Amino acid sequence: MTLAERITRWLAELRSASQASWIARAATAVTGAVALVVPALQPWDQMPLVPIVGTAMLLVAVVLPDSAAALVFLAVVAGGWVIRAPADLTWALVVTAIALLVVHLATAFAGQLPSYGRAGRRALRRWVLPATIAALLAPVVAIAAALVRGADVPGSLLVTVGALIGATAAVWFASGQSLSEH
Repeated sequence: MTLAERITRWLAELRSASQASWIARAATAVTGAVALVVPALQPWDQMPLVPIVGTAMLLVAVVLPDSAAALVFLAVVAGGWVIRAPADLTWALVVTAIALLVVHLATAFAGQLPSYGRAGRRALRRWVLPATIAALLAPVVAIAAALVRGADVPGSLLVTVGALIGATAAVWFASGQSLSEH
């Protein structure tokens, strides 16, 4: 297949893309941009490679949500934060975490169905409900972690891990999953 044929095929797939696919890709683009911009606006010195690689991977993740580009984007942004950011919990950390969460969920949703596939309101609701719960739980877990960390409670790591497991379970069950086989 020549380059011209590939581009023609890709453009035809874009024209036939469903509304659900466009919503998920737009969510990926917007929240990915937030995840890149918020750390860049912080006073600490961010690695110059993070915005360059992050922008390239975000563009690829929007165009090809079922590729590994979204995983690389998440790893680059999170890795850049872990390597250079201060250890304090700030609003910027929470906003970046929520943005990365939405990027993950949006690319997972967009990547699981073909771009031309039709998804009804029920499919969107099954995606939006856990995404909303996870986005609302992220600041709660951050506040709880900051409180436990500031209080020097023995076993605070276990409390933080327990809160994350509880948040994960809430998202899991909100998405309609169950522990029993169907």
